[in-house]
Amino acid sequence: MSSSTWARLRIAAAFAALSVMGCAQGAEEAVVIPAPAVDEPASDAATAVAVFAGGCFWGVQGVYQHVEGVLKAVSGYAGGAKATAYYEAVGEGDTGHAETVQVTYDPSKVTYGRLLQIYFSVAHDPTQLNRQGPDHGTQYRSIILYHDEHQKQVAEASKKAATGQFRDPIVTEIVPLTKFYKAEGYHQNYYNNNSNKAYCQFVIRPKLDKLLKKLSKPKP
Repeated sequence: MSSSTWARLRIAAAFAALSVMGCAQGAEEAVVIPAPAVDEPASDAATAVAVFAGGCFWGVQGVYQHVEGVLKAVSGYAGGAKATAYYEAVGEGDTGHAETVQVTYDPSKVTYGRLLQIYFSVAHDPTQLNRQGPDHGTQYRSIILYHDEHQKQVAEASKKAATGQFRDPIVTEIVPLTKFYKAEGYHQNYYNNNSNKAYCQFVIRPKLDKLLKKLSKPKP
């Protein structure tokens, strides 16, 4: 089965689930968490990198591509071996990989803590275990993958700030990044290239609306 066929089957399954759920994923209110008590220090670096997993990478990438200060967001895989870092294998849910987004940003315009605030508030639901809305499987689990000890501290502070803000417990893992593998080309810029498709309108567009309404300074 080709990658594009696999993706179409996934979309069909997602819409079957959405029809049962009454599109609840798009309708739910955003929970805007406080900024973390700990954030990254001021830096003269031109760029920095953050890595997040939180359900379908199409949605997470779409959110961060619209955040002021983000230079690039790339869909990919993390958590498993190089040999299984491709869509059909990851879709089986037993490779250890999660659908992941690597975010390159300008630290003079947006902080790591701010990216985490967006992650918990609108990019995904951190209380859903091994799923996001209609997408089910360990490849959709909620993870913050840190590069160094300081990112780990900020991630833990952000998770603490989010704790108690939701009706259900937060299940987000905080783990060291081992290796990020870029996903296939047709997964890149999915929302920007397919914004009129139903999946983008029902699942991704509500996240961007929440970003605009709940958190200031999104990109146009």
